[in-house]
Amino acid sequence: MSNFEALFDYIQEISGKLLSADDKHLLMEYFKPKKLRKRQYFLQEGDVCKYIGFIVKGSARTFTVDEKGHEHILKLSLENWWLADFESFYLLTPSRFNIEALEDLEVLQSTNAQIEEYLKHIPAFSAMANVISQNYTIANQKRVQAAMSYTAEERYEDLISNYPQFLQRFPQNMIASYLGLSPETLSRLKKNSFK
Repeated sequence: MSNFEALFDYIQEISGKLLSADDKHLLMEYFKPKKLRKRQYFLQEGDVCKYIGFIVKGSARTFTVDEKGHEHILKLSLENWWLADFESFYLLTPSRFNIEALEDLEVLQSTNAQIEEYLKHIPAFSAMANVISQNYTIANQKRVQAAMSYTAEERYEDLISNYPQFLQRFPQNMIASYLGLSPETLSRLKKNSFK
């Protein structure tokens, strides 16, 4: 039940609406707990993303590997974040991304059809989905702008100000990849920020 309490609290907090007992029962009936070990994949490139996952415990990364074998991290995720390749999840197309557990991971996962049912029948879930959609759109727009026009120092400062917990939870090489920097550049930026 505690895994579900985290989900219920999240939905109510983000939506500003209370879940009824029936709403909670429906969510518990269709969201399935799943545990992944560190380095295990939630999704692999080429597979269709059949599930969306709510992180109860642990962290993950969404990344791709280019033709030269270099990894490029699109997203780092922590507790109370959602895991999915949304393009693959909604369009049922093969994913271009891998989603890997970076720590032992506990998620509650659900299918697209089940999500559609929640949206129709659970007002708090629908309101939460609207808020998340807006927040993701804004965050993605900011991330694209940062990648196109921020200096390396500005990207690092933006990360520190918006996601300070990343510095404690993710290794430096992954943070560098997420920021589109070399590990050496990130190391220099960190050194300069402590002066």
